[in-house]
Amino acid sequence: MQISSTNSITAALGSVNSTSQTSNSSPTLAYNQFLTLLVTEMKNQDPTKPMDPTQTVSQLASFSMVEQAVQSNATLTSILNSAALSQAGSFIGRTVSSNDGSISGVVVSVTTTDSGLIAALANGQTLPLSTGISVS
Repeated sequence: MQISSTNSITAALGSVNSTSQTSNSSPTLAYNQFLTLLVTEMKNQDPTKPMDPTQTVSQLASFSMVEQAVQSNATLTSILNSAALSQAGSFIGRTVSSNDGSISGVVVSVTTTDSGLIAALANGQTLPLSTGISVS
């Protein structure tokens, strides 16, 4: 007796793919998608060839470790952003100059981006606040 689980697993994969494409990726969502696929696979497995329980537990443990690493990275990013914002406040009202002296002015605001801090100067110019700048 052969039980075909291809349609059910394909349907589960389809719902997981459509969910992941329409929403922001998050560890919880990915974990829920993994569990959906695992449950679908277990429901539709061939009774004469069941899943190896050791392999299932190993997959869950591995996925849990990945989820914890992703959450740790998110926490670290949050801490780094907080430190950047604290540092940004110390530049406002100070004069900064680029390494080559081509850009100089008083900082009126600081924006945080993925690439670092960007100072908006009173003269309308912007300057990345990275190594090689002078602050007075």
